[in-house]
Parts: sequence; structure tokens; C-alpha cells
Amino acid sequence: MDAAHFERMLKARKAEIENRLTKIDTDLSQLKSADSAERAVESENDEVLEEFGQVGEGELRGIDAALDRLHAGTFGTCVSCGEPISVERLQAVPHTPFCKDCAAAR
Repeated sequence: MDAAHFERMLKARKAEIENRLTKIDTDLSQLKSADSAERAVESENDEVLEEFGQVGEGELRGIDAALDRLHAGTFGTCVSCGEPISVERLQAVPHTPFCKDCAAAR
């Protein structure tokens, strides 16, 4: 397993999410329309943006934890059972702390 490769992947994804969260914050802070019908649509849009923000923040926490595991030398080892996480799984979800079996059992 190439730790440097996964570190680059994690850092690139982190930067992407941080940029997206900044844009969400900017969009949420914009003034709302005085028209009540438009305000209703804007409110619905804000709810969707807030949900995207929460998902992004959750993924950021997972990425930070994965980077911590990388620096501790435990990246790629399931935090639940201690078995290796397959490279294929790490390629798909590099911040995962669980092997396929433990993730399925959750």
C-alpha cells in the first residue's frame, strides 16, 4: 500500500470539501428576497445546502481521522477487527476506518 498516494488523495478531497463548504456558507449568507414565494423557495434551497454542509463536515471529520491514522501508521487497518482494509476499498473510500465485513455489520 502506498501511504503517500492515499495521503495525496485524502488531502485533495479535503481541499475540495473545504472549498464546497465555503461556497455553501457564502450562499447561505446572501440576503433573501422580499417576495414571500421566492423566500419559500430560498428557504427550501437553504435546507438542502445545510444538509450538504453537514454531510461535508462529517466527511471532513472522517478524512482528518484517516490522516491521523496515516501518520500513526495504522491507516489501512480496520479499527473494529484489526484486519487489513482492502486496497480496492481504500481506493473507493479512502477515509474508511472499517474493512468491508465490519462496515456491512454496522
